Amino acid sequence: MRYSFSRIETYLNCPYKFLLRYIAKLDTLPDYDSADNPLTVGNAMHHGIELGIDEAVDEYLNSYPVTSTEMETEALKISLLVPKVQEIINPNAMFEFEIKTADFIGYVDYIDPETNTILDFKYSNNKAHYLKSPQIHLYRYLLHRFYGMRIERQGYLFIPKLDDERDDFETEELYREYIRDKLSGLKPHIEYVKYDEKAALRTLGYIGRIENTLKYEKKSKNLCWYCEFREYCESNGKEDWMILPKNERRTVGVSGKKRLWVYGSPFSGKTTLCDSFPDVLMLNTDGRIDYVTAPFVKIADQVTVDGHITKTKMMWEVFKETIDELAKKDNDYKSIVIDLLEDTYEGCRLYVYKKLGISHESESSFSKAWDMVRTEFLSTIKKLMNLDYENIVLVSHEDSSKNITKRSGESITTIRPNIQDKIANKIAGMVDVVVRAVVIDGEHKLKFKSDENVFGGGRINFPKTEIDNDYDKLMEVYDTVIGSMKIERKSRKAEPSKEEPKRVVEEPQDEERTGDDEMIENISTIKDEPTKEEETPSRTRRRRRT
Repeated sequence: MRYSFSRIETYLNCPYKFLLRYIAKLDTLPDYDSADNPLTVGNAMHHGIELGIDEAVDEYLNSYPVTSTEMETEALKISLLVPKVQEIINPNAMFEFEIKTADFIGYVDYIDPETNTILDFKYSNNKAHYLKSPQIHLYRYLLHRFYGMRIERQGYLFIPKLDDERDDFETEELYREYIRDKLSGLKPHIEYVKYDEKAALRTLGYIGRIENTLKYEKKSKNLCWYCEFREYCESNGKEDWMILPKNERRTVGVSGKKRLWVYGSPFSGKTTLCDSFPDVLMLNTDGRIDYVTAPFVKIADQVTVDGHITKTKMMWEVFKETIDELAKKDNDYKSIVIDLLEDTYEGCRLYVYKKLGISHESESSFSKAWDMVRTEFLSTIKKLMNLDYENIVLVSHEDSSKNITKRSGESITTIRPNIQDKIANKIAGMVDVVVRAVVIDGEHKLKFKSDENVFGGGRINFPKTEIDNDYDKLMEVYDTVIGSMKIERKSRKAEPSKEEPKRVVEEPQDEERTGDDEMIENISTIKDEPTKEEETPSRTRRRRRT
C-alpha cells in the first residue's frame, strides 16, 4: 500500500474505518444531500484559488445531479472568498505539487519558490486544531529529503467559514445579503508554524505499525458522526444499502453491466426505449403495457378470496418477491426494467405504514418512520442493482414544479425525477448515468446533463449532450465511452522527478510521545468537524436581526 497523510490519520482515528476504506476498498454513495459537504466545497475552493471563480463555481455545482437554492447560496460564498485568497498569495506559485515515494504520496497545496514557503489550505474556523497537525511538517521533510527543496517557512492558509444557518423568518434574498455583509468583514489569513522534524518522523513511523496490524478495532468518538460508514458500522453490517461494490476496473473492451435511470414527461419515449433492450423483463407498476412487446410482471396489490376471507398481498411484498426470484437467476433474461420507480417507493411507504400502524411518517416520533421507509426502500433497490444481469434500467416521470433562486436573484424551474429529493440523490449514486427523455419539435431525444437546473450526470461523462432516442445509438455512445475510459491523472503545474524515491519508513522515536492518544489529538481530520461554538447558531446575530 502507498500511504498518505490521510490514510495514516484515518488509521489512528479508527482502525476499523481504515479497514473498510483502504483494505476492503468499500465505497459509499455520494453525499448529494448536503450543500456544504466539506470535501465537495473544499475541492471547489482549491480549484478556484488556482484557476479562478468561474472554475470554482462550475466545479462545485457540477458535483451534484441538480442545483438547489442552498447550493446556489454555497456557490455565492465560494465566489466571495476565492478573490480574497488570491489577493494574498503569489499567482506564480506551484499548486498541488505531488510528493511521491515508494510508500508515500501527498499533495502540497501551495509552494512559493520566491519565498521558499509552503502552505496548506484549510476552509475552517478550527485553527487551533490544525495548527497542531504534523501534516505540513511531514511535507517539508519529504520535500527536502527527496526533492532537495530548501523550505524556510511553512504554515496554513485559513479561509473563514460562515456556518450561520438561515432563520425561519428570513427570505433567501435577506440571507444572502447577510452573507455578503458578513464575509465583507472576514479575510483569509496565513499562520506560520515552527518546523518540527520529530513530528514528521513520528508520523512516518506509524507506517510500520499499520503494516503489522492484525486486528482493526472500532474506536467510538465524536468523529463517528462525520464518518461515511457510520450507519453500516452501528448496525454491524446490516444496513449496507449505502455501500457500493468493490472499486475494481474491468478489462477495457469487455462489455460491462449497465445501470441507467431514465426519466421524462409522459409519452416522451421512456418505455419504448426500454422495450428495445435485449431479452428484457418489465416490472410494471402503472398497468400501461398495451404497446409493450416485452414480457412483464405486474407490480401491484394482489387480492385473493378464499371463501369468506379476503387476503391482500401488498405491492411492495410483490416487488420484493419478484426481486428474490430474479436473484435465483433461473431465467434467460438479460435486461430488467422497473417502470415506474416512484410507484415502488409509494408502495414501500404504505408497507411500512401498515407495519407501524400509522398513516404518515409525521405520526412517528424522532423520524423513525422516515428512517424505516428509506432503509427498506434503498436496501431493496441496492439488492436489485447488484443482480447479475447485463442491463438494469429504472424509469421515472419528471417533475418540473420546483423552483430555485439563483445567486442573481432570478428564479428558475428545476427538472428532476418525480421522487423524493433525498431518495433521488441516493439512487443517482447507484447508477452509471441519469438520462432524460424529451420530445423536441416532434422528435424523441435522450439528453444528458448539460444544465445545472436539470437533474442528471453520473459516473460516465458522455461526449454528447443529446442523441436520438434509440437503443442502438445509446449503446454505441455508451460502449465508446466505456471502452475509452482510462485512469486519468490530474495534470499538475509542477512534476516530481522521474526517478521514484526509495522507500522511507522511519521508526517512532520516544514511545511515550508517540502513543495513539497523543497522535490522534495532534493530527487534523479530513472533514471539518465543528467545535461546540460552531454547532450553535450565532445568538448575537439573531438578536441583532430581530
